[in-house]
Amino acid sequence: MGNDISFPRQHARTQRFTVGAPRTFSVSADGARVFFLRPATATSRANGLWELNTATGVERLLADPATLLTDPEDLPAEEKARRERTRESGAGIVSYALSADANVASFALSGRLFVADLVGGEVRELPTRGGVIDPRVDPTGQRVAYVTHGTLRVVELGSGEDYAVAEPDGEDVTFGLAEFIAAEEMSRYRGYWWEPNGKRIIAARVNNAPVQRWYIADPANPGTAATEIAYPAAGTTNATVSLHVVSLDSTFVPVLLEFDYLNNVHWSAGGAPLITTQTRDQRTRTIYSLAPETGVASELAVETDPAWLEVTDGAPAWTPDGRLVRIVGEGDEYALRVGDEVLTSGLQVRRVLDIAADSILVAASEDDPTQTHVYSVGDKVEKLSTEDGVHSAVRGGDTVVLLSATVDSFGTKVSVGDHVIESYAETPMLKASPRLLTLGERELRAALLLPSDHVPGTKLPVLMDPYGGPHAQRVVSAQNIYLTSQWLADQGFAVLVVDGRGTPGRGLAWERAIAFDFAGATLEDQVDALRAAAAVEPDLDLGRVAIRGWSYGGYLAALAVLRRPDVFHAGIAGAPVTDWRLYDTHYTERYLGHPDEKPEVYDSNSLIGDADKLSKPLMIIHGLADDNVVAAHSLRLSSALLAAGRPHTLLPLSGVTHMTPQEQVAENLLLLQVDFLKQALA
Repeated sequence: MGNDISFPRQHARTQRFTVGAPRTFSVSADGARVFFLRPATATSRANGLWELNTATGVERLLADPATLLTDPEDLPAEEKARRERTRESGAGIVSYALSADANVASFALSGRLFVADLVGGEVRELPTRGGVIDPRVDPTGQRVAYVTHGTLRVVELGSGEDYAVAEPDGEDVTFGLAEFIAAEEMSRYRGYWWEPNGKRIIAARVNNAPVQRWYIADPANPGTAATEIAYPAAGTTNATVSLHVVSLDSTFVPVLLEFDYLNNVHWSAGGAPLITTQTRDQRTRTIYSLAPETGVASELAVETDPAWLEVTDGAPAWTPDGRLVRIVGEGDEYALRVGDEVLTSGLQVRRVLDIAADSILVAASEDDPTQTHVYSVGDKVEKLSTEDGVHSAVRGGDTVVLLSATVDSFGTKVSVGDHVIESYAETPMLKASPRLLTLGERELRAALLLPSDHVPGTKLPVLMDPYGGPHAQRVVSAQNIYLTSQWLADQGFAVLVVDGRGTPGRGLAWERAIAFDFAGATLEDQVDALRAAAAVEPDLDLGRVAIRGWSYGGYLAALAVLRRPDVFHAGIAGAPVTDWRLYDTHYTERYLGHPDEKPEVYDSNSLIGDADKLSKPLMIIHGLADDNVVAAHSLRLSSALLAAGRPHTLLPLSGVTHMTPQEQVAENLLLLQVDFLKQALA
């Protein structure tokens, strides 16, 4: 296959050029030390725990998996499931927790518990009662909590005593873990929270008994038993979640609160524990203040929205002086509210990054949704990031770690003052040259990529390459996100990436324009952007247009060829949602309502009923081990296409989940897609 495999193989081998990049930053409260994960050497793939001394600029490796583990990694099943939810593909240390003074760290390796003395440098393994999930040192640095087999346990660092503080009272019950829906859709990956003094824990009790069971089989290995998963599909029953205040002597105080969804818990020295909940329809969010001695929760704030309320990252939380920090809808903006005062105007606040006594750091977009900048909000609003791009930050004391990605440079630059933390990530063998466009009357943000050797005046087949749905952007001012699109362009296509209505960064009305109408709004925006781009770039051949995508993008690709064959002449649908009744409660009901109440909405937005409309080439790709968008989506569409006598290509991937496939599979998938597209558009 010659040089065609070079970039796809590199892209797959490096996990999209993330292997070797520094990540997961924390800063000590005095700002003197920055902690992060990165492999021990440029040739290693397993992350170690590092420290940067901000005064001297010296980096020190604190924990190296190569010296701590002699056997290959063997992860507990619960940890594998947790990593699938977090889309974690790294090796070695993938997360860690710090004590309040940043003198002790805890982490898991291969399901085993390790504790690092960050002052003396000693790293030791602590014996446990089973495979370790989510170990977290308490704020005082005296003990570590972890979950194993659904039991929340604590190890005393001084004595080594290991004891259970919350044990399951049923076969389907766990303590201290996030339920599927919280981890998959709310970005809440934890299920317990330490008291600042380390004496008590708020623990989530999850009962999965009411949740329907699905079975993920491996047809390529019929001797392997199917995996049972509790999957709450739209309209069905969710897991039952409750909260308990657990003392180290196993004394329980039930939190006297019933809710449909637990968004988050915040426990800091700034005030009483905060509990944030949502109703099932997600139109009401309530923030409670908890009295941990009695379990009584008192309402602090109730927010409502006629469409839905987004789960916010980094808030609600307390300031150190006890003011409530929230991200609220203010007109058409997501604004920062502290106490009774709204502190931002003209910004779309995406998340709260850090809360200090005198200022709050937020990530926000201003007039350009392709850019996200870091702002310090206090007596005034100050923009801390200066280059065009996508920025985030972590802070401790006066030390700010600035993470910056730009269109002109590879990867993410991590700056601590004048010091730049080195990345061991490979440099891609190509550079993307996206032309960022604003198209049509809705000012759709788009990126157009042409072949590196394109001769103006030469007509090019067009490949639309969107995600196109809620919660994710593909059109941003950063280099790495366009690398695969540029490689596809170099195979002879004009690649157009478009963010339509529903994508984040453009305010409440823009996001809510897709309510009850995935199929109409998101597809219309792709068509409008295509035509507007052709008016700007005359080399686009609208007689040869294909579309590809994964997940929501896969849904959009299949939707496009089924409903607009006049525009789209071929499609590649990767892991597509084809029947929204088969997708989960929190995501689907937020946008489409409850299927029992709005069956017509589910019918009009799903694809199975459109099977007899297929008149263009369609390739469907799906991992058979996918437990997020299960393979039933593609199999049902394929069956309906076959019943309608519509030829199509179905590519089932044995052992592949919703995440990036194995190296060889990922490489060959790209090559097969190019071959398919060239034949379809010939």
